[in-house]
Amino acid sequence: MMRSVVIVGGGSAGWMTAAYLNGALNHRGQERNVKITLIESPDIPRISVGEATIPSIKHLLAVVGVDELEFMRATEATFKQSIKYVNWVNNDNTFYHHPFSRHKITPIDHSAKKWLESDRSIPFMETVSAQPLVCEMGRSPRLIGNGPSEVNLNYAFHMNAQKFADYLRDFSTQRGVQHVLENLQSVELKGNGYISSVKTDNERTFAGDLFVDCTGFKAKLISEVMQVGAEDCSQWLLCDGAITMHVPYEDYYPGMVRPYTTATALSNGWIWDIPMQSRRSIGYVHSSAFISSDAAEQEMRAYQGGNTSDLDSRYIKFSVHRRLKTWEKNCIAIGLSGGFIEPLESTGLYLSDLGAVALAEHFPWSDSHMEAMAFRYNRILSNRFYEILDFINMHYCLTKRTDTAFWREVQKPEHINDRLKAKLDYWKMKLPSALDFEDQCFDGVSSAVDTAALWNHDSYLCILLGMGYFQSKNHQIDMELPPSSLYKKVYERVQWAHENLPLHADWLQSAVGMHSFGASSKPKGWVT
Repeated sequence: MMRSVVIVGGGSAGWMTAAYLNGALNHRGQERNVKITLIESPDIPRISVGEATIPSIKHLLAVVGVDELEFMRATEATFKQSIKYVNWVNNDNTFYHHPFSRHKITPIDHSAKKWLESDRSIPFMETVSAQPLVCEMGRSPRLIGNGPSEVNLNYAFHMNAQKFADYLRDFSTQRGVQHVLENLQSVELKGNGYISSVKTDNERTFAGDLFVDCTGFKAKLISEVMQVGAEDCSQWLLCDGAITMHVPYEDYYPGMVRPYTTATALSNGWIWDIPMQSRRSIGYVHSSAFISSDAAEQEMRAYQGGNTSDLDSRYIKFSVHRRLKTWEKNCIAIGLSGGFIEPLESTGLYLSDLGAVALAEHFPWSDSHMEAMAFRYNRILSNRFYEILDFINMHYCLTKRTDTAFWREVQKPEHINDRLKAKLDYWKMKLPSALDFEDQCFDGVSSAVDTAALWNHDSYLCILLGMGYFQSKNHQIDMELPPSSLYKKVYERVQWAHENLPLHADWLQSAVGMHSFGASSKPKGWVT
């Protein structure tokens, strides 16, 4: 018997869900196991900025059946190989990278210990991965054409989120997904509290077995109808808004397309810098308790530099929170309706991606399966939310900045949650290793997080060492230390990349038709 899914709300979350369910459950529209209907308001604008992703997006695209080059052309996508953190340790124009690829040098990895016992003249990740230097050289992770690469560089994408949603809409409706451009008017419930149908302003009724809430912060189904509350997490992450701006290449091309996302710490938060094929998206994530929106806008424009009075900005208010249940009865919240964490690690689209993937894997083919599938789904999504929350919390609490009240405040113990405290205390005794992430139970805390799956010990080492968390006794006394150095294999990969990989912009122009732009001045806030 065919099952029916009704998705209320479009945007990236709605269309990622529709496309993935159609790809996974209907074999890209070749089968008709699940009827998928997406109801989207023609009147509500999307919250759409330039989006950075993580490598899991490639799985979604593969299941949906999207050709990578076609996708990049349609969404103005560029490659993302890393996140570059600028001025997070001190306000001194220093930076470190969190790349997607790291090279394993030996079966037992002593690279972190070796680096800690050196003079640390080279950032840790540059000693174990070619990718930070490949990024700083502005290189594409792929060759032009189909030639073999000697450097395996993992990547994700930067993209125009609105064009991404439109692309998935067109792709999905051509493969059997029903698209309804009408406003939600009312919701009918069964006697057991399950949703039976939704009605639109055109007096049409849509019944279904499952209803997916992709209505954004309004959470029209999961909150208003199902009455599921939210957990406030603003104690751990103090930022509550972002001022955003698009910077077009036509007048402001910086002479290159960075193959990475930049996160630069400013006076009261941080600014994202996401390059696409025709423009950059920048946005200042900040705390309204420490800076006004007008002052934040001035600081963002100062980061860009030059005269930007012709560029419009937009303010987005948000709260860091988690829906207590993302699946209640037969209603599932995906995207902003399920919660929000600031995008410091590019996890905005990822949580929608995960929600869709997990729903396909826990799809209730019988109503009798609903409760068991919902229990596991809620556990997985809450685990991942807390994992992301802790990881981003770590960036703030390890800063050494004291130049503003904001940076002094985020370091206070009351803004570091118990899960993260337990990990950091444990890692004072030993460096993070793979077995630390088999579970998340550390002495002194009974964690709600059973397992970690998004970041492993390599990523934690990257941030901990990049932020200067570990102090060696050798650095506290006056003694000569051996210099930091790149491992031979890393050096060879960097050399090969320098000689063979094209500049990112050259690859984009050759492979996906990006236009050529005359170089203007680089943004004032860029650090190289």
